[in-house]
This record gives sequence, C-alpha cells and structure tokens, in this order.
Amino acid sequence: RMLTRTPSVVAQVFLLLSIVLVIAIAVIQINQQQILSPGLKYGIVLDAGSSRTTVYVYEWPAEKENNTGVVSQTFKCNVKGPGISSYESSPGALAKPLDDCLNKVKERIPVHLHKNTSVYLGATAGMRLLRLQNESAANEVLASIQNYFRAQPFEFRGAQIITGPEEGLYGWITANYLMGNFLERNLWRTWVHPYRKETMGALDLGGASTQISFILEDPEEQFNSTLQVKLYGYNYNVYTHSYQCYGRDEAEKRLLALLLQKSNISANVDNPCYPQNYNTALPAKSFLGSLCTQSLRPANYHPNQLVNFHGTGDPGRCQEMVSLLFNFTACRDREDCPFHGIHQPKAKGNFVAFSGFYYTINALNLSGHFSLDDFNSSMWFFCSQSWAQLPFMLPKFEEIYARSYCFSANLIYYLLVHGYNFNAETWPQIHFQKEVGNSSIAWSLGYMLSLTNMIPAEGKLIQLPLKPSLFAGLLIFLTATALLCLLFLVYLCFVSHHSKNAPGAEHVFVPE
Repeated sequence: RMLTRTPSVVAQVFLLLSIVLVIAIAVIQINQQQILSPGLKYGIVLDAGSSRTTVYVYEWPAEKENNTGVVSQTFKCNVKGPGISSYESSPGALAKPLDDCLNKVKERIPVHLHKNTSVYLGATAGMRLLRLQNESAANEVLASIQNYFRAQPFEFRGAQIITGPEEGLYGWITANYLMGNFLERNLWRTWVHPYRKETMGALDLGGASTQISFILEDPEEQFNSTLQVKLYGYNYNVYTHSYQCYGRDEAEKRLLALLLQKSNISANVDNPCYPQNYNTALPAKSFLGSLCTQSLRPANYHPNQLVNFHGTGDPGRCQEMVSLLFNFTACRDREDCPFHGIHQPKAKGNFVAFSGFYYTINALNLSGHFSLDDFNSSMWFFCSQSWAQLPFMLPKFEEIYARSYCFSANLIYYLLVHGYNFNAETWPQIHFQKEVGNSSIAWSLGYMLSLTNMIPAEGKLIQLPLKPSLFAGLLIFLTATALLCLLFLVYLCFVSHHSKNAPGAEHVFVPE
C-alpha cells in the first residue's frame, strides 16, 4: 500500500506545481510586459516669410494620437539675411545663410534618423507677391531651394508657396493646439479631447500680409473664406481671410509712397510716423518697387533716386495718414464688411495675436491683455518721442524696427478697431502672445500638424519578460507534465478501484 500511495502523492504534487507555474508564468508575462515606444519622429519646417526665414524642428512620438501627431517644437533658428523673395536676382546666394541653420539642425536630430526626417518649406506673402510680379524669378528661387535640399541628408518634401487662407488656417491650428484646445491629458496621463473647450481666434501680422481666422458661431453661415479641417477625429469649420499688402513692411511702403505723393519737395519728405529728429535716405525702389505700391508710383519714377525722410514724431498726423491706407468706403457702412470690400462674420470670443502684433505691443511696453485706452495712451506717448530717447525705451534696439514701431502701432489700431471691429469692450479678449511654453505661435506648427496626418503611425513594440519561444516551450512542457501527472493519477485510481472489487482468495482448510 505504501508503494502505491507514494507515486500518487508525487503525481499530485507535480500536477499542482505545473498548474501553479503555468498560471504564474502567464500572469508575469502579461503584467510585466513593457510597451516600448518606437521612439521619436522629427520634422523640419522652413517658414519662408517676406522679411526672413525661420527654421523649426518638431518632434512627436512615432505612435500617434488619433491620426495627428502630438508635436512639440525642439529647436528654432533664424536664417541670417532677408526673406527668400529678396534673392530674385541671385537665387544661388541662398545656400550660405541656410547652411548655418541646417548644420545646427543636423546636430539636434539623431544621425540615424536624418534620412527619415521630412523637410517642408512654405513660403508666404513675400513669395506670393514675387510670383505675381515676376513668376519666372519666383520659380528660380524655389528651384534653387530644391537643389540645395537635394544635397542634404533629409527627405525633402518640396518648397511651395502657401496661399493666404492656408497661412491663416495653419496659424489658427498652431494657436489652439498650443493652448490645449484640441487635446489635454486626463488623470491617467492619456490624451483626450477636452470637454466643451472653446477654440480661440488667431490674428497674425506678417511682413507682407495679415490674417484673421476663427470658428464661425453659426455653422450654417456660408462664407467664401471658410475652410474645413479635421484634427484628432473632429471637424472644424474655420473662417479665414488674408489681406495682402497689409503686412507691416508692405503697409509701410504704401505709407512712404503716399507721403512722397503728397509732398511738394520730392527729395525731402516729412514722415509723422518716424520719431522726431530721425533722418534716413531710401532709394525709391525700396518702397516704390513693390507690387503693393504700383498704383502710387509717380510718373517720373527713378528706381535708384534717393528720397530723404525726416521724422516729425506727430501722433495725430501719423494716425491720419495710416487711416488712408485702408479702404473703408468700399463697404458703404455695412456691418459685416469691415474694409476692402470683404464680407466678414462678426469676430466673437477670445483671440490670440502673434508675430508682428506681439513685437509691436512689446515695444510699447505692454504685455498680455490690457485695455484699449492703455494701448492708445502708450501709442500716443511712444509716437511723441525723439529718436535719441528710443534706445532707452526699447527692450532691443535695432534701427530698422525702432523707427517703424509707431507706424505699426497705428496700423494695428486701424486694423483691429476699424478693420475687424474690436471695441473698448471686446479689446481685452485679445491676448498678445509670442509663444506657449517653448513653442512659437506661427503657422509652421499648424502646417506640420496637418502634414503629420499623412505620416503613417508606427505600432508600439511590446517587450515581454520571456522570449515568445521560451514562453511557449515552458507552457508546452508544464502543460504536458500536468497532463501526464493527471493521466498517471487516473491510472492509479483505476488500479486501486479494480483491486478493491476483485473476488477475495478462497480459504483453504487444512485438516488438523
């Protein structure tokens, strides 16, 4: 009996052990698995504006959020020199300034990822104007950029001139993305769509154009300038309009042309928007050579003739002259048509104003939000200053910008108050901002976000404690062991049961 009991106990112990081990290995394998991110992906966007080119490097996890990458800016570099449209007569000279920034970019992105990193160049209003003025020159500039990037290790996805509405839309996407209006992290640190979060309108002031973009209050309203965009699984109808020639630099060229037209002495012109005692001599072509000033060009126009401008620092006269740059009569006092004969829905809710808006407000020593009265008194005070006082008033002093802040403040006033109909009550809803966190508010991030919709996501890699082959081998071995033990126990039961039921041995009586 002892002999039959021992194998039975051993078999039971093995069966129990096998079952416990199978469960333990399965639990460990499932719970201890590590999800390895397939790493980061990178994208490079060159914002080729009218006054300069900025290179942005963006990164996002290779496994994406609902078809749109969760993108952040990791590096920004301003290319030295003017915007690419200024290279119309020497497109080959573009390579040198680009090199300085691109060499820094190469250090920021791991070498093994260079060939999989996409580069996009988007050119804005400066190139839109050049294309209208001289299409072959614009094409040569773009071709020169294509050639430059062919020699780079990155995957170049083309240089294109983006439209005004696209620029407005991408700026709107950037602003709302950075403000967390599309995505936010919940308690479990996962990205979710924010509940009932309002989007913000976007105001962008560039060198050659200015854009306004916001969500229509009534989705049924139909405007020519409405674009639909899908982000993180949601659709948005965005009203956006771009005003060509209303950017800071082009509008100032129009002002100089207008002052020259109204002046009796063509060689010496008073400029009420320049600071008192500021004098500069500008070649006529620097402001009359633009497409935006074509209608203001005098009959006896000589491109290289110098025009002397003398600053008078007269805020009232400056305001008067700036108002002449806006065509308010085309609308015939219709409320939904602010200026330039453009039909625009009423701007509602909060707005973020960036680029040129931010830099001008910063120069006036204002920040964030403030009242319209504060803006007007700061503008009046700044515009009354002499040139000698400005270095002490500005956070950063550069002649080309310092002389023009009074003008751009007036441009902003007319654009926002008389153009877009902001008033004393709605003005505080405008937030003047340059960046959120470390990311600049610029159309380039919105462009990248829209383009990442087309970049396929990579799956998460799961790392298990045991290699799949070892895990499968152990499972098979332990399951087989358990089955063998079970079969052996069944067999012992059967034998034991059989021996009990066998007829007893007959007693043999041996006679005494």
